[in-house]
Amino acid sequence: MESNKATPALNKSLITNLIAISIIAGSFVTPYYAENLMAIGVFALSGAVTNWIAVHMLFERVPFLYGSGIIPAHFEDFKKGIHQLIMQQFFTQENIERFLQHEENAAQQLFNVDPLLDRLDDDKIFQALVDAIADSSFGSMLSMVGGVAALDPLKEPICKKIHLTLTEMTKSEAFIEAIHDGLNTQQISDDLINDIEAIVAKRLDELTPEMVKNIIQRMIKEHLGWLVVWGGVFGGLIGLIFSFT
Repeated sequence: MESNKATPALNKSLITNLIAISIIAGSFVTPYYAENLMAIGVFALSGAVTNWIAVHMLFERVPFLYGSGIIPAHFEDFKKGIHQLIMQQFFTQENIERFLQHEENAAQQLFNVDPLLDRLDDDKIFQALVDAIADSSFGSMLSMVGGVAALDPLKEPICKKIHLTLTEMTKSEAFIEAIHDGLNTQQISDDLINDIEAIVAKRLDELTPEMVKNIIQRMIKEHLGWLVVWGGVFGGLIGLIFSFT
């Protein structure tokens, strides 16, 4: 896919240069306006070639040309810029807290403890209650009325009462506030930002100058081809004006 994206930019440059060369060649054979055509062609070619070299120098180092290869040479600055863009524009404290608050509000509206209560083991709950009574001072009294077996008829009403009480508790404002306080949205967002920043920093540290160059090249090189085209156009116009002076 990269080659497909790069081809239009190369075609623009090639076609522009070929047109300029054709105008220059035409000036040698035409009996009319030869000087004007020569000026248009030379200025158009110089404008197109100059802009093509400038585009090339963005991505590649050219010997003896100071400032060439600026993108790979300053890839650390590009990495810092990408890091700042991600953290300062997307994963800000405010954005994450807003997201967490939205999720928390949605969770509160959908919060339903009935499935949890249905999973409670009634046998264990009642047995724990019976054991607690048996180990207390009431244990000796139970032996007078048949022992802990005398409590068996109370199992169903006690378990129902426990379920009802727990349901009422989970729907109370105090319980909702306790959940809200326990979530601590700000602390979660702080931890989340730190985790995201660590992930972004680790990924950026893996980037090489060549990778940074390729990323930027894929994004803008096709459009930079138009600089060559307009360099040729404006160069030709300047050449036309120059030919009449």
